Amino acid sequence: MTLSVEMITFDCADPDTLAGWWAQAVDGSLNAFAPGEFVLVQRPDGPNLGFQRVPDPTPGKNRVHLDFHAADMEAEVARLVGLGATETGRHDFGDEFRWVVLADPAGNAFCIAGE
Repeated sequence: MTLSVEMITFDCADPDTLAGWWAQAVDGSLNAFAPGEFVLVQRPDGPNLGFQRVPDPTPGKNRVHLDFHAADMEAEVARLVGLGATETGRHDFGDEFRWVVLADPAGNAFCIAGE
C-alpha cells in the first residue's frame, strides 16, 4: 500500500479566519465544509490544508510545521508578514541553506527557505 499526504490539519479556535489567511498565503481556495467548525484550503499542487475548531488548541511549540521554498525568500517573507505573519527567527547552514521561521496569525510556526 502507498500512502500520499492529502491534507495537513491545524487545530485552532477560529477555523474560518485562519483558513482565510492561509488561503491568501498559499493561493488556495476555501471550502467551508462546516463553517465555524472545519474549513479546507484546497491547493492545486497539494497537500490541502484543513482547519478544525477545538476548544483548547495545543499549547507550546508546534511538533509539526510546514516548510516552503521560495525563489526570492526575502520577497516572500515580506509578503507573508504583510498579510499578518510574524517573523520569529532566521537560520542557516552556512551559505548553502537559509530559512526564516514565521508564525501565522494563530501562532503556528512555518518556514520559508530559499536563496
